Amino acid sequence: MKKLLFMTCLLIGFQMVKAADGEQKITSKVQKVTVFLNSAQITRTALANLQAGTSTLVFENISPDIDVQSLQVKAPGEFTILSVKQEMNYLVDQTKLKHIDELRAQQKAIQDKIALLNNAFNVNQQEAEMLNKNQVVSGQNSGLDLLKLKQALDFQTQRLTDIKKRDQAIQNEINTLNADLRKYDKQIADIAKGRSGATSNVLVTVSSKTAVQSLFTLSYVVNNAGWYPTYDIRAKNVNSPITIAYKANVSQQCGEEWKNVKLTLSTGNPTVSGSKPELTPDYLNFGMYYSGGPNAITKVTGHISSSDDRQPLPGVTIRVKGTSIGTQTDAAGNYSLQVPANNPTLVFGYIGYANQELQASSSVINVIMQAESNALNEVVVVGYANEPQYKRDLTGSVATLNGKAAGIMIRGNSSILSIPVAVNQTENQTNIEFNIDNPYTIPADGKQYLVEIQEVNTDAIYQYYVAPKLSTDVFLTARITDWNKFNFLSGEANLFFEGTFIGKSLIDTHVATDTLNLSLGVDKNIVVTRTLQKELNGKQTFGANKKETRDWLITVKNRKNQPINLLTEDQVPVSRNSDIEVNTQDISGAEMNKLTGKTSWSLVVNSQAEKQLHLKYQVKYPKNQSVIVQ
Repeated sequence: MKKLLFMTCLLIGFQMVKAADGEQKITSKVQKVTVFLNSAQITRTALANLQAGTSTLVFENISPDIDVQSLQVKAPGEFTILSVKQEMNYLVDQTKLKHIDELRAQQKAIQDKIALLNNAFNVNQQEAEMLNKNQVVSGQNSGLDLLKLKQALDFQTQRLTDIKKRDQAIQNEINTLNADLRKYDKQIADIAKGRSGATSNVLVTVSSKTAVQSLFTLSYVVNNAGWYPTYDIRAKNVNSPITIAYKANVSQQCGEEWKNVKLTLSTGNPTVSGSKPELTPDYLNFGMYYSGGPNAITKVTGHISSSDDRQPLPGVTIRVKGTSIGTQTDAAGNYSLQVPANNPTLVFGYIGYANQELQASSSVINVIMQAESNALNEVVVVGYANEPQYKRDLTGSVATLNGKAAGIMIRGNSSILSIPVAVNQTENQTNIEFNIDNPYTIPADGKQYLVEIQEVNTDAIYQYYVAPKLSTDVFLTARITDWNKFNFLSGEANLFFEGTFIGKSLIDTHVATDTLNLSLGVDKNIVVTRTLQKELNGKQTFGANKKETRDWLITVKNRKNQPINLLTEDQVPVSRNSDIEVNTQDISGAEMNKLTGKTSWSLVVNSQAEKQLHLKYQVKYPKNQSVIVQ
């Protein structure tokens, strides 16, 4: 009995030690997500029961895209967290969407039909082979009656013709089914974006003297997430305030679902280096020259397609590198993006395809995205190589927001879910946070979900603007003072004037002034021309020098039914060489900056009226030199 009691106690003690040193699987839930411009910080919580001794808590189904250096684990209580580490888990598949299973079931039905058609095709081939063999045997029998031979040949010809017709019908039906099968492949790939087969586990080793229960909080940063702003700018007329709707396009593909989470949008960008720059000496030497600045490009358009089938890619994200400016392609794979000056770099990103970076050195940039892997099903193609063209069977991937009330619109395959949104702003030392009060769901599909951050009404000073040397188009502009209080970021703006969509513009907040200038598009009812007066244009030689005179006539016609305020800008050339002299002769009362040569006229042009401006100057330079005078 003593021996049995000893063995029982030993076994119980061994089990207690094993439980203390064993692993305990913990299910956690995402409670809060802070989305930065190019990443996101996720906060999870879970309640865990700790046993006395050392144990390991395994938090499962975590994003595989964790920045390990950012991983933090906190929990209150009288115990010690000994270590925290992450490990990949390739054995547990993530939960599949029910809709994907339904689509795959429909795919299986199509594949079964293709198999039956292939069987019918093989039967026809066997019958044709048998008829051909009989035809050869009959042809070798010279004693066969000619009438019977003719009847046999007619029978074989008719049967072979019928077989060819059936083969043609089978081939056509298989081609149609193959096209449908590819559509299902692409639809499944679109829905399953961001759903990799791997997950991640976070292992937390703790040591406790007694059994205790505690609430664990995990926080970590993932890179495959972000948001960028867009704006709707509306103005009824030039006498009304301007309305600006500030919106965020949020997306993520970090491999885990954000379901009913507390969402915060931050203007911070942890991916930007936190180290301050250092100036280095700027050395001068002979032989150096200035090549001039890049061409001014303000808008880039293009088409994006896939490298495997050259089909358009809807929902591709295009971002201006290092900024918050971005857009995405439409259902036809086309995009249009307003860009800042100095030819920035564009980043093209799409799930399942390699990212591309291209400099905005042209106003039209077409891109062919290279697939990282081909996940499409193999299909059976029988007969002809030329198959019917197929198109993507994709639903709209961008959620939309309608009405003036702030809200989130999540677009599914059959319905649109609208959630009212209340937003509170928090200003920190280095960023602004927009806290969304209502819980919010963002799938890991990489699609853009639109959130309205705020809508502001503000007074604006309206003015028309034209620089006829560059373009004779007259732009309506609005100047907003003290705009910094709205916490805007640089982004594209959709322009609506007098209830009509008139185009897109760019809100560029990288300015140091308190006035934000918005371009509201071109007004064709104001006509401006800039012509060179030929009788005053010419070269004259006086001694060792040449003189060239330019007389530009700028004409403004107001065809509108009300007077306008028009700012007209032009320029007189500026000399940086003492041998070249510029003499300004007539600028029609314009204000002139002598350092830059810029001339400005602030005009009030009445309805149906016309005004003329002269810009006349003379350039003198040595006759043995060549100077280009515009």
